[in-house]
Amino acid sequence: MSTRVAAVQMQSSPDKAENVERAGRLVREAAERGAELVVLPEKWTGLGEAEELRRVAEPLGEGPAYAAMRAWAAELGIALVGGSITELRGDGRLANTSVAFDSDGSEAGVYRKIHMFDVEVEGRVYRESAAEQAGEEVVACDLAGWRTGLSVCYDLRFPELFRDLLERDVRLLVVPAAFTLATGRDHWEVLLRARAIESQCFLIAANQWGEPAGLPCYGHSMVVDPWGTVLAEAPEADCVVLAELDRARQDEVRAQLPALTHRRPELYGRPPDH
Repeated sequence: MSTRVAAVQMQSSPDKAENVERAGRLVREAAERGAELVVLPEKWTGLGEAEELRRVAEPLGEGPAYAAMRAWAAELGIALVGGSITELRGDGRLANTSVAFDSDGSEAGVYRKIHMFDVEVEGRVYRESAAEQAGEEVVACDLAGWRTGLSVCYDLRFPELFRDLLERDVRLLVVPAAFTLATGRDHWEVLLRARAIESQCFLIAANQWGEPAGLPCYGHSMVVDPWGTVLAEAPEADCVVLAELDRARQDEVRAQLPALTHRRPELYGRPPDH
């Protein structure tokens, strides 16, 4: 079985309504080019510090971004991973939340980013936990015939999350991101290919590019196959990149190099002898 998929790359602006309109055009372009599954980037409705995130936040199931994503999926008949949006939770706290929709517009899965990006890189301090609450659940769902593992951006650096997703029989990994320029230059492609290779899964990574809210992002959205081959990569622009996911190719990789069957989980996690 072959499935055409798309990663949407965009640079979010301070205008949430404009971001929704622009994302809609890109999602529609992907569907018109035959994509059955489309992935948006992280925080495509608006990126920035705590005040900006609170301004664009919306309750899940009630806001304009959620309504737009559900409508795009249903109207175009596509599965959609809505990148991530800033969710305003019932207790007033914020979360970095990815919602996946089936092709009838129904909710297929909701994932809240587990790992908070609290780092200092090239003199710039990022404190995601200052504004947002970390998620507490690993999530996999079925999209366009593929068991799909959900993640967001910084999660990419934690292989144990992706190993846990493998225990849920995933065949496809999605990584919506606003990966920084400073780290992306050296780490983005390496980490994406590593996660694909070690899990023997296809991987779709949709990234922000340019300088949304003055935060330089690396772009280079891509689709990677289970051998680690980059099937498609985005230029520096708002755009859509497409690739074919071939299940037979994945089966071939897993048969040719059956590393997943050689694992020794009974030995992992043992305390040291000393």
